[in-house]
Amino acid sequence: MLPDHLLKEAKELVKRYKMNIKQEKEFMKRLEDVYIGSKIDPGEAIGVITAESFGEPSTQMVLDTFHFAGVAEMSVTTGLSRLIEVLDARKTPSTPRMDLYLKPKYSKNVETVKKIAENIKETKMQDILKEITINIAKLQIEAEFDKRTMKDYGLKEKDLLDILKHSLKNVNMKETKEGFNCKSKEEITLSEIYRLKEKIKRIKISGLKGITRVLPVKNDEDEYIIYCAGSNLKDALQLEEIDHERTTSNNIYEISEVLGIEAARNAIIVEIQKVLDGQGLSIDIRHIMLLADIMTRNGEIKGVTRTGIAGEKESVLARAAFETPIKHILNASLIGEVDELNSVIENVILNQPIPLGTGLPQLIMRNLTEDKDEFN
Repeated sequence: MLPDHLLKEAKELVKRYKMNIKQEKEFMKRLEDVYIGSKIDPGEAIGVITAESFGEPSTQMVLDTFHFAGVAEMSVTTGLSRLIEVLDARKTPSTPRMDLYLKPKYSKNVETVKKIAENIKETKMQDILKEITINIAKLQIEAEFDKRTMKDYGLKEKDLLDILKHSLKNVNMKETKEGFNCKSKEEITLSEIYRLKEKIKRIKISGLKGITRVLPVKNDEDEYIIYCAGSNLKDALQLEEIDHERTTSNNIYEISEVLGIEAARNAIIVEIQKVLDGQGLSIDIRHIMLLADIMTRNGEIKGVTRTGIAGEKESVLARAAFETPIKHILNASLIGEVDELNSVIENVILNQPIPLGTGLPQLIMRNLTEDKDEFN
């Protein structure tokens, strides 16, 4: 009766607590009773129960954002706002975050961790410039390097100028005592010079794209984790120092692209549980799993929206009951769409017994007269 994984776990517990035969029988009987009691009956309205399980506690949630102590720029959206993001399957989280776990040989020494963190943070040209201005008379851009910042990042002027030359086309670069001058080879307008200036400021020097802040934090197991504001899982997993098995991101679409749809399904479960735990709420894991399964069943992530899960329902009335009813009914009437009335919502609308519980079985009657005619 019990699944294999439960039997295996039960045997380990019997062995650990050195139960005798009588205790083992009593333990297995109680475990089986609990397991059977936890199963859902055939015909149970699991969708409605799941919706209620999420809807009721979410009214107790707060619109919250968690800030890391002493770092104003490092914040993570939690509470109802984060739950809506996950269920709506937003392409990009409002506060993308990545938790980078390091391999054991790199995670103990604080100086090593700091160095890794500095290499991960995205450094742009504007971060190492003291000043950048437009010389209108000469129609050129004049920039001055911040020598102290360059020293902190271990950068040399020659390397920076090489990056600039590689990133900018049709531009003359001239090294100066304090920095560099930059002028287009062609005649350009003042607005185009301004755009060139902004482009220079955004040129990436080092680090992972999109990682704006890094924060090494020591956990309870005496190892350092690097919390990152921003997410770039694909590039992060290619780093030698990173532990690939434990590193996580809160960007579900990114997880799907890098690790696949099963990993995205698991990420949805983890993110929802994280929100609920943070609010001190509890929902049966099976409801969360059901929702994650529905959101990822077609091999891609679909939100609980009119363009996602609700928009894919076969029933016209079920789609109309969610949002924009007139649009769905008009479109269905134009193509002569038929509603088979197989689900709950459409039968509730028409005041008919729903196909759940006592409404699930159907009575089939054989007409004996017709059977005799067929036999003859």
